[in-house]
Amino acid sequence: MSASHRPGFHLAIPVDDLAAARRFYGEVLGPQGRDSDHWIDWDLHGHQLVTHLVPGATGPAGRSEVDEHRVPVPHFGLILPADEFHRLAQRLRDAQVEFVIEPYLRFPGQPGEQWTMFLHDPAGNALEFKSFADESQIFAR
Repeated sequence: MSASHRPGFHLAIPVDDLAAARRFYGEVLGPQGRDSDHWIDWDLHGHQLVTHLVPGATGPAGRSEVDEHRVPVPHFGLILPADEFHRLAQRLRDAQVEFVIEPYLRFPGQPGEQWTMFLHDPAGNALEFKSFADESQIFAR
């Protein structure tokens, strides 16, 4: 399936502070949609992300070793064009978001070459954003 014909996804995640979610998602990642006293919809590059208020929400369950990095699991994110990836990385730096794994290039010059970065939202949900040199190689072996 080509990138231009990918279906959108809907993902609901727990947060323990809607005001913090509103600042992080609304000011750094994307425009807000509908909301209530218990949840907020976000437009994450055309995908529907919903932050639900869950008192006591916790972050990742654990870590997995990938390329000598300890990757938080579970995590979610987007595959972005290179220019959008680098603009987002700069917006995150400007917002003083602490990276779990700073943006770096994986598999340089190899199939599946990609930029990647990991971070947590204010509730501890782990996010990964990627950019492939060639999106046709997303699943390259």
